Amino acid sequence: MICPAETPEGAACGLVKNLALMAFVSVGSTATQLITILEDFGVEPLSIVNQLSVGDGKCVKVFVNGRWVGTHANADDLVTSIKELRRTLEIPKEISIVRDISNKEVRFFTDSGRVQRPLFIVKNSQIILKKDHINQLKPKRAQEMNFDDTLKQGLCEFLDVEEEETAMIAMHIVDLKNKG
Repeated sequence: MICPAETPEGAACGLVKNLALMAFVSVGSTATQLITILEDFGVEPLSIVNQLSVGDGKCVKVFVNGRWVGTHANADDLVTSIKELRRTLEIPKEISIVRDISNKEVRFFTDSGRVQRPLFIVKNSQIILKKDHINQLKPKRAQEMNFDDTLKQGLCEFLDVEEEETAMIAMHIVDLKNKG
């Protein structure tokens, strides 16, 4: 997320950092809209949560911007559903989704000031972005497709540092091959 080519070496190292070309800093969005959507997807508000159900290990705690808002019985379904909304831009692209399995938590962040970068989406060990998409992005065909269209079509998404900690990120295409 920090550009190594533009960051100085020597005495100024660490004092000046330059943001990478495709990275951006989140401007933030309202948490209330997200909380309403989470409740629609089955998050039980904290006000009606049974204390016994939280301690039994079946439910996960759901946090929005560090505030505990409720619990959910199936974290995988919740995370998958909200990611699909983000990948189709039905919710803001800058919402971060973190699934913390060891602590039995799902954390969402809508606040400002988080550096995010775009990453291509992979399904079934295949990158979704194809050569046809790339050809449509070329300058002479700018009317056919732009970068925002890649977001709307779910070809890439923005992740912040916290979400990257729980994501599987391949550095090269060859890393996507099944090694089994």
